[in-house]
This record gives sequence, C-alpha cells and structure tokens, in this order.
Amino acid sequence: MATQYENLNDTLTKFIAAQHLFFCATAGPGGRVNVSPKGMDSLRVLGPDRIIWRNLTGSGNETAGHLAQINRMTLMWCGFEKKPLILRVYGTARTLHPRDGDFDALNSEFPPSIAARQIYDVTIDMVQTSCGYAVPFMDYAGERDVLANWAEDKGPDGIAEYWETRNQTTIDNDPTFILSPVKG
Repeated sequence: MATQYENLNDTLTKFIAAQHLFFCATAGPGGRVNVSPKGMDSLRVLGPDRIIWRNLTGSGNETAGHLAQINRMTLMWCGFEKKPLILRVYGTARTLHPRDGDFDALNSEFPPSIAARQIYDVTIDMVQTSCGYAVPFMDYAGERDVLANWAEDKGPDGIAEYWETRNQTTIDNDPTFILSPVKG
C-alpha cells in the first residue's frame, strides 16, 4: 500500500496545496518526540525537493531545539476529504530566525504576521504515500483567529518578551537558540 518517491511530483504538490493542516515531527537524541499540528497558510512547496514552512510563536519551541541537536524532520498530511491519502515527507531542515539573512526573503512568501518565529527550509530526502483508509472524513470549517489576535495584542515587544520567558528551551530543557545563534 505504501509507495516511496525521491521527491514531490505535481500530483502530491497539488494535494499539499489543498490541505489546511499538516503535522511536523522532530526528536532530539533523548527526551520526548514532538508532533505538532500546523495550519494558518504556513507552508510553501518551492520545488520537488524543497519545502519551507513558517513557525509562528506558540507555547512550545520544540522543533528549533530538536533540529539544533539532530537535523531531521518529518512532515505529514492526511486526506480528510473524499480520496483517502496519507503523505509523509522526510528530510532535513535549516532553521532560520528573524535575525538570519535569508529570513525576510522566505518570510515574504507568507501573509504578514508579527508572530513569525522561525522558518524551516526543508530539504526532502524521501516522500512516502500510504492509503489513509482509516482516516475519517472531516470538513474544513475555517481558520481560527486566536493566535493572530493574541500576537497583535502582545505587539512586537510582548512577542520578544514571550520568546525570552517561554521559548528559549524545549520541554526537555534543551536550548532553542531563539535569542542567540547556535554556538559551535
């Protein structure tokens, strides 16, 4: 039932573009595996072997901390509509913070948001599809505006304070480098 590909083809790219939700999974060498749902028009396919996605400020910052330790990431989409499909993209990712040179150019691919925390520039190693026969049908009801409203209420200074107090380490207490570059 599963089929593997070296990179994305036009059919899979169209499937990704039609989805309102994807999941990101990362893990460090120890500690917890993190799987996070993502939405809010935060992903772009830039080519058959390249995806970027923008991470908005939130309660945790696991992905940045994990990638600083082990550079691997899995993205997953589920077809909740008529045709069942699960799509996984395996790869590595470069973490870009607002202080980094390429951040502004890649961030311009997305709608403006003061909550933009990182952009992950993903290089695809392998793509895999599977049937999705057990995935339920679900209807898309719309985007939530809670995060956008929260960020606007905080403003740039409040977001910076939130990064300092809530986003500098993972739940396993590993550094995320949100405020300073990786040393090495």
